[in-house]
Amino acid sequence: METRFKKKSQIIDIGITAVATVLSVGTMLYGVSHFGLGEAWPELVLNLCYIACLVMMAMYFFKRLDSQHFNYWSSVCVGITVLLRDILFPPPLESYPIHLTCLTLSVLLLLMLTFFYARKDWKSYTKRNLWLLFILDMVIAGLYNYVIYHNPINEYTNYMLTEIWIRPTIIYGLVACFVSGREAAD
Repeated sequence: METRFKKKSQIIDIGITAVATVLSVGTMLYGVSHFGLGEAWPELVLNLCYIACLVMMAMYFFKRLDSQHFNYWSSVCVGITVLLRDILFPPPLESYPIHLTCLTLSVLLLLMLTFFYARKDWKSYTKRNLWLLFILDMVIAGLYNYVIYHNPINEYTNYMLTEIWIRPTIIYGLVACFVSGREAAD
């Protein structure tokens, strides 16, 4: 099978993203089965979006999906997860200033996704702008991680800490695919 990327570093970036995401999504699916669908249904919806991103990444890697469709549908899936997990159903945080900061950064991330990926002239994006998406999501995940880690630990803590880092991992893979695809097009 012919792949889109030929450099070893590009293939490693995509491979690390895929392995980390598959393990994380598998952990979360186990969590959904462990806690029951009644309590964990939002995680199942988020995991469906993450799995869709993984499938699109594989299709893009093996030249089954063109760049424009990959960028658009990946941004839609990631945008849905930002909207659901961070804006509509945010995790309960004890610190109101951190909660407000996470909410503001999540709205900014959603706006950036809309601006960067939904435009028709996708080749005009810069690496700096795309890596800014990843950095912003890392800050959001770091803030969530800080608050959840410092709360009393219960049976949900490990699953929450795993779920928080899935989206930055997927955004890293999407940005790596996009940057690699853009370099190959130049």
